Amino acid sequence: MMNTGKSLFSKTSVAVVLVVAVCVAALLWWRLGSSGAQQKYRTAPAKTDDVTQTVSANGTLNPVVLVSVGTQVSGTVKKLLVDFNDRVKAGQVLLELDPALLQAQVRQDEANVNSARAARDLAEANDARSRTLFQQEFISKQDYDTAVQARKSTQAQVAQASAQLAKDRTNLNYAVIRSPVSGVVVDRTVDVGQTVAASFQTPTLFRIAQDLRKMQIDSSFAEADIGNIKVGQPVVFGVDAFPNRTFTANVKQVRLNATVQQNVVTYDVVVAVENPEEILKPGMTAYVNVIVAQHKGVLLVPNAALRFRPETAAEAAAPKRRPQEERGDGSKATVYLLAQAQLVAKSIRTGITDGRFTEVLSGELKDGEQLVIGTALNAAAEGPPSTLRMRMF
Repeated sequence: MMNTGKSLFSKTSVAVVLVVAVCVAALLWWRLGSSGAQQKYRTAPAKTDDVTQTVSANGTLNPVVLVSVGTQVSGTVKKLLVDFNDRVKAGQVLLELDPALLQAQVRQDEANVNSARAARDLAEANDARSRTLFQQEFISKQDYDTAVQARKSTQAQVAQASAQLAKDRTNLNYAVIRSPVSGVVVDRTVDVGQTVAASFQTPTLFRIAQDLRKMQIDSSFAEADIGNIKVGQPVVFGVDAFPNRTFTANVKQVRLNATVQQNVVTYDVVVAVENPEEILKPGMTAYVNVIVAQHKGVLLVPNAALRFRPETAAEAAAPKRRPQEERGDGSKATVYLLAQAQLVAKSIRTGITDGRFTEVLSGELKDGEQLVIGTALNAAAEGPPSTLRMRMF
């Protein structure tokens, strides 16, 4: 009887151990399967935040008013009174040309005027005498008409000589180059002793920016983006000179004249910039972002979640193709959640995007839900590049 009891107890213990072992194995299998699924996919949460959609382009900073100062007369630079970065007032003398030739021409014109006046005085006297003689019938009508014609001719010669004198006096005044506006000299193209020739094209001597506290960015936007840009929209931009600083501006003008280069159509967008510190310089490259839409406190999903698609066995063996990112234009999209080691698809309608996150307009998606954004294999492929460098001998 004692042996029989011990045998039954041993069999019961073995059965209990087997049941426990099966349960532990099942639990381990379930946990390993769940952990494997979680390790197979990378996830990121949906979140509520602000999103800003922008369109970007490069541009160049320029003064709003940039005046090119030239010369209407030829000559040699005698005095140079301003230099780069000098502030000037309207009417201030910038440069003087050697006036010797122009002064000689003026003196010659004055002599011509005096000669013409003398000839006119003589012709007027002859006309007066001829009128008296004609009235007394001592000369013919033809002789009298000749005297009248000579008087009128000499009067015209006086007017012509006086006009030439006025012209050359004006040219003499042009030998002194004055600033047409108040501003800052940003460019000077001549030096003392240099000869400038004003022929068919007026040579540029100086460039004067009227006010560097107000500038503009001339930027070229692609035709695909130009439909979203409107006058008055806010703009943020940066420059290489201040890499840690962001500047604000506004769209001033969208010019209608298109530029076509290599079959690419672009439009010039002018951005008005306030520069009270005058730290932005003409010619700087500006990296412009026009804010075309901005929504606050909306549900966002990572753009990687919109690109993710689960692979079948056939797709896994096929060559990889770069996925197309969903556009933030109200189109339908599908995202995947990881629930109990299974992928669950959810349909959403997307709104605007900032390039990293996209707004969710509608769909069965909640804040904080984990979305699949890729596989562990993709994570390894997208990891940081190796720092190993090969040295060539």
